[in-house]
Amino acid sequence: MKSAPKLSPDQVGELTDRRDTTDSLPEFKKIQSILLLNEGDKPEFITKITGLKRSRIFGLRKAYLTLGLKAVASRPRRVFQLLTRKQVKEVESWLVTKTPSDFDYNSPFWTTLILADLVWSKFKVKYQSKTSYYLLFKRVKFTFHKPGRVFERRDEAEVAKWKVEAESAIHKVWNDPSTVILAADEMILSTQTTFQKIWLPANQFPKIQISNTRKNKSLYGFLNIKTGVEHAFVTDWQNMHVTAKVLGRIRKIYPGREILLLWDNPGWHRGSKVTEYIRKDKHIRVLYFPRYSPEENPQEHVWKEGRSKVTHNQFISNIDQTAKDFATYLNGTKFRYTLLGFSPI
Repeated sequence: MKSAPKLSPDQVGELTDRRDTTDSLPEFKKIQSILLLNEGDKPEFITKITGLKRSRIFGLRKAYLTLGLKAVASRPRRVFQLLTRKQVKEVESWLVTKTPSDFDYNSPFWTTLILADLVWSKFKVKYQSKTSYYLLFKRVKFTFHKPGRVFERRDEAEVAKWKVEAESAIHKVWNDPSTVILAADEMILSTQTTFQKIWLPANQFPKIQISNTRKNKSLYGFLNIKTGVEHAFVTDWQNMHVTAKVLGRIRKIYPGREILLLWDNPGWHRGSKVTEYIRKDKHIRVLYFPRYSPEENPQEHVWKEGRSKVTHNQFISNIDQTAKDFATYLNGTKFRYTLLGFSPI
């Protein structure tokens, strides 16, 4: 493969600054592909991380060298050709001020099917793609949720009290550039195959090779709530000694910064080695999530997205390489999850 000219330090800096401040995921992925290509990563690897095809990756770099940041800027999508502007406003009013039960649907929650049926019944308009209905929801800042499970031992009073304390703590430092807010958690990655629904033509049935042996790797994840940037580290174990070392790696990423750290309550978070590290650091404040409330931690959603993109429906023969690829995907992707109403700028 013929080598291409390297980006100048100024160009790398320009792209890095834009990547860390953009609120567009497609723009983030385009910039990340250019930077990874510049660092010498193989196109196949970049495709796995960003989802962009090989020709697209090289085309983006060429376009950037010619056009600058215009080459990566996202263009707004226009999808409301069928509904008039007045009708779109009326749909927005439905979503914000009413529920489906107000229109005689037997549901307190909006779904794509209900919205599509209501738009058809009111305006005789039907979009060919669900994307148009998704964007109607996005216009009023709705997000997609699956009904969640609630732990039997969850204490709602404890959760409510925590929300007040945590929201106050975050609000005080949200606009302070010297303070980093991190939501943290750990997970175990296994060679045991996990499955996810896939869509295929009729009468085709997928078969996925599975492993009869089980090997594990642990991952520590820290999501920067202000920027959406993830810091993931692969380890062999989860214990207080490893946790203290991982905190040291986080400190190297944010030297001299105040850190507001939110995580849960396993013993290795409160062990003597971790407590000692935090005490000596003097610039880490810890807020513990309430018990049996994993849905409050946005890092949990990062794990789910990572599994969906990297490990679901995959035969894992090399746990070390898969763990490395998993962490690389996480560290190269922005995750715009919200914590108590606070989300990346």
